[in-house]
Amino acid sequence: MLSDIWRQIVWTQKKIRGKKQYRILPTIPDYSLKKAMRHFYLQQWNYTRHWVDSAIKTAFSIIKSWKKNYMSGRRTRTQPVVKRFFARVKQTQLKLEGERLRISIKPRTFVYIDLSKRYFSLNGVLGEPVLTTTHIHLPMHYHRPKPKQEIKIGWDANKYSLDGFSPQLGWIRIDLKPLHTLHTTYDNKRRRINKLASKKKRTGKKLRNKYRHRERNRVTQLLHQITNEMVSIASKHGFEDLDKLRMTKKRRRRWNRELSHTDWRKIMSQVEYKSCANFVLPYYTSKKCSRCGWLHKDLKGTLFECGQCGLRIDRQLNAAINIYLRMEGLPHDKLWFEQQVTAVVGGFTQTGVEWKEIDELARSPHDTLKPKFAVATPFLHVKVRIAT
Repeated sequence: MLSDIWRQIVWTQKKIRGKKQYRILPTIPDYSLKKAMRHFYLQQWNYTRHWVDSAIKTAFSIIKSWKKNYMSGRRTRTQPVVKRFFARVKQTQLKLEGERLRISIKPRTFVYIDLSKRYFSLNGVLGEPVLTTTHIHLPMHYHRPKPKQEIKIGWDANKYSLDGFSPQLGWIRIDLKPLHTLHTTYDNKRRRINKLASKKKRTGKKLRNKYRHRERNRVTQLLHQITNEMVSIASKHGFEDLDKLRMTKKRRRRWNRELSHTDWRKIMSQVEYKSCANFVLPYYTSKKCSRCGWLHKDLKGTLFECGQCGLRIDRQLNAAINIYLRMEGLPHDKLWFEQQVTAVVGGFTQTGVEWKEIDELARSPHDTLKPKFAVATPFLHVKVRIAT
């Protein structure tokens, strides 16, 4: 089916603006090809017809995924290939009967799968299971309670933190140091295992698999705790559309290793699944003034100083405000900044102060504006700056 769709793709040339080069763009066939493929594959087909419909749907989704990556430069002009055998079961082919899952194979012929030894509940809505040669994957959809009010947050992804801004909540910071520490710890373990594997290959391979799965499970647990906290405080989230492959640098081994330890895309995909997420262009989010839009071409340090309106603000908070503006489609406006930002986050004077407790005084006049501590869990620290 992938080959059938690939042969029907129409390729067109489009000139790149401002350059002499051309881009070759694909156009995927419409519904008429699906109808023709279904008619062709149903000939002499002895099983349930829905298997053909499911295969066509999966094949088109693979081609559409390839096109999305091809347009962004992450794929070449080659046909995608399925390397693992799997089949997606449509909702019309299954029925949940207590602790058993009934799947239709042929007309009036079914296969029953025992679900009594599962580790999760069936209180949600069962999605479309995926069958492999050894496993069955059951996606469950659980309805999460919506926030009491419509809150929108723009998030700036950094190495050790996620900085967000909302007109209702102000400046929000989520600490990502536990994730970074976890990756670094298992990196050191892998180095020791590699030394052992040079002498004992079988033992080294066994230990690699053991600690790889352990790291993945612990990271997944932390990511779910972080994203659950994010979803609970807001109903709409804005992120930068970052691509770590394009952020890597040649002959910068340490930078590339630190970049690989970030879990931005996983956090964004989980938030997009659990709530509503919008992705904006990441260009100049830190270098543009969130008050007037002035571009700081030589930005250094953690403090942003505008050369046009004189604003002095934390660099990460400035980026979060710019992401929020792009998410909402709002221009840079000084009046909006004074009403929505200054009134919530606080006055942007020459220096700010860090607050640990409600009645604690400023420790130093040289501290830049920082968020105030609000919520803490064993694995997650959320900081919020509100008007005082």
